Amino acid sequence: MTKFYEAVLNVLKQDNRFFTEDGVLLRNAVYEAAMQMDTNLIRLLLSNEITKGHFFKEVDGIAVFDKVGFGWVVNNREFLPDSYTRFKNKIGLADANGDIISSKGNVELVFPYKDCILEGGQTKEDQKRKEIFYNETLAPDEIDRLLYPKVFTNINKYAQGVCEPQTSYNGENLIIKGNNLLTISSLLKRYEGEIKCIYIDPPYYFREAKATDTFKYNSNFHLSSWLVFMKERLLVAKRLLKKGGTIWISIGEDGMHYLKVLADDIFGAEHFVGTIPRRTRSGKSDVPFNFSQDFDWILAYTNVADDEKVVGRKVERKYYETPDYPGEPWRLADLTSQQPASKRPNSYFTMVDPKTGKEYPASEKRTWAVTKDTFEYYYNTGAIVFPDDYEFLNISKPYARKFKSDDDNNGKLSSVISDFAMQEFIKALLFDCKNMDGNSQIDEMFGRDEFDYAKPENLIKSILEIATDEGDLVLDFFLGSGTTCAVAHKMSRNYIGIDQMDYIEQLAVERLKKVIDGEEGGISSDIGWQGGGSFVYCELAKANQNFVDEIQTATTVEEIKDIYSRIIETGFISSKVNPKDIDANAEDFYALSLDDQKRFLMVLLDKNLLYVNYCDIDDEEYGISDEDKAFTRSFYGEV
Repeated sequence: MTKFYEAVLNVLKQDNRFFTEDGVLLRNAVYEAAMQMDTNLIRLLLSNEITKGHFFKEVDGIAVFDKVGFGWVVNNREFLPDSYTRFKNKIGLADANGDIISSKGNVELVFPYKDCILEGGQTKEDQKRKEIFYNETLAPDEIDRLLYPKVFTNINKYAQGVCEPQTSYNGENLIIKGNNLLTISSLLKRYEGEIKCIYIDPPYYFREAKATDTFKYNSNFHLSSWLVFMKERLLVAKRLLKKGGTIWISIGEDGMHYLKVLADDIFGAEHFVGTIPRRTRSGKSDVPFNFSQDFDWILAYTNVADDEKVVGRKVERKYYETPDYPGEPWRLADLTSQQPASKRPNSYFTMVDPKTGKEYPASEKRTWAVTKDTFEYYYNTGAIVFPDDYEFLNISKPYARKFKSDDDNNGKLSSVISDFAMQEFIKALLFDCKNMDGNSQIDEMFGRDEFDYAKPENLIKSILEIATDEGDLVLDFFLGSGTTCAVAHKMSRNYIGIDQMDYIEQLAVERLKKVIDGEEGGISSDIGWQGGGSFVYCELAKANQNFVDEIQTATTVEEIKDIYSRIIETGFISSKVNPKDIDANAEDFYALSLDDQKRFLMVLLDKNLLYVNYCDIDDEEYGISDEDKAFTRSFYGEV
């Protein structure tokens, strides 16, 4: 293969249009010439037997130029590769003749995972670095154990004034530090089909890197990387959802439409609940075309499509046709909420029929589905029916009016979330400015700059009010500042929060400890929060992930050399790599840039062994304590 590339290069050197004065090949110039069927280029390629035999096919005595094949060769990284690619290509699996498999054209890898299946370099605060570590292709045989259940370590239970080690798990609230894909995959063994509500606020995709818009994650993904990053996590999330459960995904403008297509494919377009706008600022004038993007979005999905799929039979509904709504059959629907007056004070009011003046007080245990402030709006739009509105009705209290067209087009909502609850929720996100200010809640607890773009507690409260009941299980696997779990704790929901970032202990855990102690911020005053409860904190037991952490923070060649020697000592390296080949090419390796050295060490590591697999819990080499073994076995129900 090397001789072939040399032949192509020698041919191109005969045309000075294709090289700079310094002798650098102008790939684009060569490619454009090929696409335009440049006469001189074709003549040169025909003059060489090697290039003629490779790029031309004889048809009825005429040589036909394969310009597509030629363009592929010119743009291939194997042709005049950079220093990193040149070095990496010396290391790898070889065939019986000693040729590197990666350079052969008859090998095809079919793979389900590509580009950032793992976390990549998500944290950017310390190094301000680019996404470089996990942008690689993983074939099926390379991920045979990647998603196995993992071992837990550093386990402590927190309650008021208490922090104590745990050796068993009994379904307590849970905060886990570790790669979120691997962690939610571990949850499947215990919690598949058990999560009632999932809310996630993942790294947004941006068309351009915008430091002021990003989280403490590195959001500078390529689109393909970001979509696969999201896809693998959503596939697992779907398996975790309980029947009738919902998932809510916050997303910015740039990525929203891409995510919608992806999520439709994963959850099913028929399970789509809605796109919900959330106002994030009051508007700016210094924007292109005077178009200010003042919103981000929430995509909501359920795993229940409609009533028929819930109960397994067709639902017969009685519709009315009245002169005031010609051609629009309608039915009666419940106008009350499952929430008591203590949870929805604005919906605990006496409803008055504007036509008759008759009063209909709300129940203390089951308030109206509309608020006192929005009653007039819904009444004027015909959404509320009073007992005296129609003589044929036999009702004693107000009901909601539901049109048949809405049932036909939006039946999926009725089995999961009441229409009025959803409308109230959207109205709140559109106009309630308190939803814009999550950072101030973090500032009050921890001071400035602890976390950027935190979601406010009343946003999560609104979601949990309409999607869950007390005791339901809530999951957030992009935990960040801990808002979801803090709100779930105050609202008597059970929860699991996951994050891989180091600040999970300094921010989310400390925040939840304050919640237990009765902190008064966020929604506390609205619901009368007094403190109490508990949660368990644990971590995935690290193996090669320890090396990942060291590689990410290394700043000198000496550190790289030390890390490399310790990696080789463990033997936990990729099957593609022969350490003897690296040693033989050590001079080339240390001539690479520091970033390229880091990239190679990441390739060197066996990704199946980032964390300790549960099946290896008794392997003495990992040094898992008896206490950690007991908790892990209890979690997986194998005590």
